[in-house]
Amino acid sequence: MSSGKGPSPRWYVITMSSLMIIGVLLIVFNYLTLLPGSVSKWYLWSGLALIGGGFLMTTNYN
Repeated sequence: MSSGKGPSPRWYVITMSSLMIIGVLLIVFNYLTLLPGSVSKWYLWSGLALIGGGFLMTTNYN
């Protein structure tokens, strides 16, 4: 079934992918202690929020 929408613009795909990649890197860098300060739950929650935002964008991807 087609929703009548055209393909998603390039910026949408780049933003969606970037959010998920940056979120994963934020979590990994947090546990490798490469970020300022010590290991923090705020880096973890921020990374998860970015990943979640990227996944929410996938629901509108064509």
